[in-house]
Amino acid sequence: MALSSMTGFARGHGIAGAYAWSWEIKSVNAKGLDLRFRLPTGWDAIEVPARTRGAEKLSRGTVYANLAVERKGVQPTVKVNEPVLGAVLATLKALSGKVEAAPPSLDGILSLKGVIEVTEEDEREEDHRNAEAAILAGFEEALAALVSMRRAEGATLGRLLSTRLDEIAALTARAEKAPGRRPEAIKVRLAEQVATLLSASQRFDSDRLHQEAVLLAAKADIREELDRLASHVVQAKKLLADGGAVGRKLDFLAQELHRESNTLTAKANDVDLTNIGLELKSVVEQFREQVQNLE
Repeated sequence: MALSSMTGFARGHGIAGAYAWSWEIKSVNAKGLDLRFRLPTGWDAIEVPARTRGAEKLSRGTVYANLAVERKGVQPTVKVNEPVLGAVLATLKALSGKVEAAPPSLDGILSLKGVIEVTEEDEREEDHRNAEAAILAGFEEALAALVSMRRAEGATLGRLLSTRLDEIAALTARAEKAPGRRPEAIKVRLAEQVATLLSASQRFDSDRLHQEAVLLAAKADIREELDRLASHVVQAKKLLADGGAVGRKLDFLAQELHRESNTLTAKANDVDLTNIGLELKSVVEQFREQVQNLE
């Protein structure tokens, strides 16, 4: 299966009878799937089937779907609301002797709210239903375009993530071969640290000295961290190869890679290993940031 990004954008438009419609869909990163529709009044029936289709095609991301519908080719009808006009004229006549003002003009009277009513020809139920079907089909086309864009970005992300994993693997191999990891180098450093402990106090007993030496040896050993880093890289590459909605799993592995790189850096007891650890942390952070965009 192909990888997909969680970011994308698509538009679609069309005409169904007297109705011109347009869809605009965009998606951004999210922990789960959140479909948000904004529909004009009278078109609410579209939301449930559109939401169902969106959930079938997408696994993660916040998706904003905005619909605009305009009814064209329908002549408006202008009508004077006689009861309202009569009430306005009666009120003006009653006030004419009480208030000093210029006589009301026709356009002023007609501009009063409720005097003039502009209506459209009543729509037929069949026309509305046909338009709903066309608009829903248009949503599916726009959704397909969104999915296509997300997959194109997902393919690019996959290549970037694979490159980051190769860099992590290369740095792990460098750490494996670092001179500071050789037994003789560790032995020398342990001897120096034990000598420092002895010089700091003459009251060290043999048991305490043994415990300190074991602790120093454990801190110097990064075998487990190297093994885990290598294992996580293998798992992450397999997930990328399998494809699909693997963003959450890769995010978990990114956290594990971050933890191991931190521990390796903390345990590093020479300049070379420390530099490798810092570089490793930088690459892992890049991997983590890029994984956040993956579905």
